Amino acid sequence: MNFWLVKQEPSKYSWEQFIKDKETYWDGVRNYQARNNLQTMKKGDLLFFYHSVIGKEIKGVAKVTKEAYPDPSTDDARWVVVNLQPVTAFKIPVTLDDIKNHPELDSIALVKQSRLSVMPLTKKEFKLILNMGKTKVAGV
Repeated sequence: MNFWLVKQEPSKYSWEQFIKDKETYWDGVRNYQARNNLQTMKKGDLLFFYHSVIGKEIKGVAKVTKEAYPDPSTDDARWVVVNLQPVTAFKIPVTLDDIKNHPELDSIALVKQSRLSVMPLTKKEFKLILNMGKTKVAGV
């Protein structure tokens, strides 16, 4: 299993809307590194849903339910989407400042490559952030 973080502006698509929808495809990625990360995702991988710009915090955990396929929002074959489903909300959202101030998280992509919208995390980083959010997920 791999671990990820995806970013979205809450004014465009919020965690609350994601919960209501119960599943969505993750579209609109137009960065090659982020696209490559989407292509690497496997069904069952876990990820954090991060509100960017407004809030700047991890809101919850989701999982990949369908691996990469052509992005239906464009005719350009270079771009892909994956399907995601919410797993659980964080009991306490974990902010960007919380992450920046944790000595074991100061080199994650969220800090080092802040414009990247889809990024990998190690299992250790994922567990640390879950603990910071007082949240448990089976199998992690």
